[in-house]
Amino acid sequence: MSMNPKVDWFFDKAEKWQEEVKELRRIVLECHLTEDLKWGCPCYTYEKRNIVLIHVFKEYCALLFFKGALMKDPENILIQQTENVQSARQIRFTGMKEIRELETALKKYIYHAVEIEESGEKVAFKKTKEFPAPDELKAKFAEFPALKQAFEALTPGRQRAYILHFSQPKQAKTRESRIEKCMEQILEGKGLNDVNEYLISKR
Repeated sequence: MSMNPKVDWFFDKAEKWQEEVKELRRIVLECHLTEDLKWGCPCYTYEKRNIVLIHVFKEYCALLFFKGALMKDPENILIQQTENVQSARQIRFTGMKEIRELETALKKYIYHAVEIEESGEKVAFKKTKEFPAPDELKAKFAEFPALKQAFEALTPGRQRAYILHFSQPKQAKTRESRIEKCMEQILEGKGLNDVNEYLISKR
């Protein structure tokens, strides 16, 4: 096992799941992956390609397999976080007992994920046009043709990010509010991930 010192802080700061994530770290490293820090989480790679990541939530900690959608799941433990997550899949844990009982299976899943990466197989992502725009966005397009033109000029990835962001709320008022907050950024050709930087610059 080769622990990366720059990742230690993650395991030391974890409060509720500290024991569990340290155990997951041991299991993953025993599969001979390289430990790195990406997106603020321990990320494990094979020949510099992402295989699995450890992350924590309020109700559980988890292993996230980047190409989990391609993996076989004999234990029926892979979870799709939301319907919009196309590639990644989680295995969730709420205690040490679960991790220890699944250790052998987890190692098999990790090696399987490496095999998929070695094979070069890729996830067939849905195209942006396959994600339906919410009615509230269509209404704004009809009201402001310039908004529609600016939106269509965005890259497919930026369009998809906006559509998913706008579609997420259950209430129409919330969806409309999200659209209105982003209209200026869309007109300026900015993506959703650029919005926070834009707002900070305006403070």
